Amino acid sequence: MTDSAERVFDFDTLAVRAGIERSQFNEHSEAMYLTSSFVFENAAQAAARFSGEEAGNVYARFTNPTVTMLQQRLAALEGGEACVATASGMAAVLSTVMALLKSGDHVVASQGLFGSTQQLFGNVFSRFGIETTFVPASDIAAYDAAAKANTRLFFVETPSNPLTELVDIAAVAEVAHRHGALLTVDNCFCTPALQKPLALGADLVIHSATKYLDGQGRVLGGAVVGGAALVEEVFRFLRTAGPCLSPFNAWVILKGLETLRLRMDAQSANALALAQWLEAQPQVARVYYPGLPSHPQHALAMRQQGSGGAIVSFDVIGGREAAWRLIDATRLISITANLGDTKSTITHPASTTHGRISAEARAASGIGEGLIRLAVGLESVADLQADLAGVTR
Repeated sequence: MTDSAERVFDFDTLAVRAGIERSQFNEHSEAMYLTSSFVFENAAQAAARFSGEEAGNVYARFTNPTVTMLQQRLAALEGGEACVATASGMAAVLSTVMALLKSGDHVVASQGLFGSTQQLFGNVFSRFGIETTFVPASDIAAYDAAAKANTRLFFVETPSNPLTELVDIAAVAEVAHRHGALLTVDNCFCTPALQKPLALGADLVIHSATKYLDGQGRVLGGAVVGGAALVEEVFRFLRTAGPCLSPFNAWVILKGLETLRLRMDAQSANALALAQWLEAQPQVARVYYPGLPSHPQHALAMRQQGSGGAIVSFDVIGGREAAWRLIDATRLISITANLGDTKSTITHPASTTHGRISAEARAASGIGEGLIRLAVGLESVADLQADLAGVTR
């Protein structure tokens, strides 16, 4: 987005202004186009629209003005050429792999991916002849060693869910490109407000817009951002297969993007304060938060991210029984597996988000029975501390 002097606007301006296209009514807020189809002036125009000879809206499964505005804004925020929005974050992962890979291809993925993403790569894609090798997220040599002649994609999530392990994006991008493969980064935890994977060498960025992009736990959504040619391939799959984003959800996420930077900064500051407090609690064995000097990749986090983010995970002494007891004692924090909300949420990953993967896979990812994941919102830190300490007011 530029003005007449070709000025490139700053992130905060793009978050509010990028992608806006006004109708003949010249509305100030983005319009919500709740329609399944669009009317053509004549049969020739209908044919030209369907063939792609003429730009314009055709059918809301794959073209809608509200969705287009979201796609343009998110592409601008990530520094990508193009974006395609999907029905959910998992739909974004599915669409990317189905669009770019085929039977016989190989994927190198970081361990510790979100539970459903692990299921998708480990169980679903394998049924279609796409093999995945999981490697330790921070072990660059392991990525290199896992690559094969048929490796087409490297897929990483950084920070990881729920242990906040980081992947050195630039280093893995170099490995992937040396092997002739693409690098896709799940940027859900950081968002472009804190981390820009494309600028670090990634080819595609995946989002669960359900999380911080919306920011208030209202709707589901996903997105794939990157170079125009790659995104076009994903769009072609979405046009045919249909995992599309609704115009209403796109409009809600557009509104969320307007406050993205403010929310991420404030929630990250709250998370750091809580992480520091948790480290001092005797019943806490370990805290996982990139913003803490005790995090093994703290230096990488400070170099690669704008802050430590808003996710804090911690091990409590006493395993599942102690973890459940702490969770059940909360009265303010919401017990739910969703994250990215302005309301703080708490969950037990081993029995919720990662409950469907095997115990062996959980152990390999470091997800123990005493692990609790806290997605920090905008409440008073003092109130959150009191809630975790079992103090009621």
